[in-house]
Amino acid sequence: MNRILIVEDDQSIANLQRDYLELSGYSVKMVNNGSAGLKALKEEEFKLVILDIMLPDMDGFEVLRTIREQDDIPVLLVSARAEEIYKVNGLGLGADDYITKPFSSGELVARVGAHLKKFERMKERFGKGNEGTTIQIRGLELQKDARRVFVNGDEVVLAQKEFDLLLFLVQYPNRVFGKEELFERIWGMDAMSDASTVTVHIARIREKIEEIPSKPQYIGTVWGSGYRFMV
Repeated sequence: MNRILIVEDDQSIANLQRDYLELSGYSVKMVNNGSAGLKALKEEEFKLVILDIMLPDMDGFEVLRTIREQDDIPVLLVSARAEEIYKVNGLGLGADDYITKPFSSGELVARVGAHLKKFERMKERFGKGNEGTTIQIRGLELQKDARRVFVNGDEVVLAQKEFDLLLFLVQYPNRVFGKEELFERIWGMDAMSDASTVTVHIARIREKIEEIPSKPQYIGTVWGSGYRFMV
């Protein structure tokens, strides 16, 4: 049974989320602050996290940042803040989705299911059958199984979605992908969220792998069309 962690300080909202997820066959644990959420992730195994942004001890962005330092688990941010900057910040930090309150319980269950399936497909694609596989292009090296990246022999640390996005582009050299298609391929939500997060992730990747991010030698921009990995 897939186990879900809910980090939400509003008990009524947490209870509603739990009830609908349990009716859909999920096992659920609820905690009401960020510290308790991080503690639960260290001590127990979960398949996905539903994380509120406004928490009493630390905000959800800080919790997400800590999670991404040690885990690739899918994280769905929920918040009453609908401003684009919040969505871009959350997705840029590695969230898999951003859901604005109020939302229907059916939508939540659907998104949870979609992200769990997406995560399993990504593990199969980038894990099974690829053990020990390394991609080397000029000074860039990607280790699929270990999910590690090296530039001229020095390791750089990429967040989960940054790695997934880079690996996807590398596997289709010189092919141009639009932002909407990349969002659908990597986030797997049919561009239901803001596809501008792709731009944020591309910028972050360039800062980490390009010698001069403004003059990229790996990920090029095709104006009006999208991005391509240049070989």
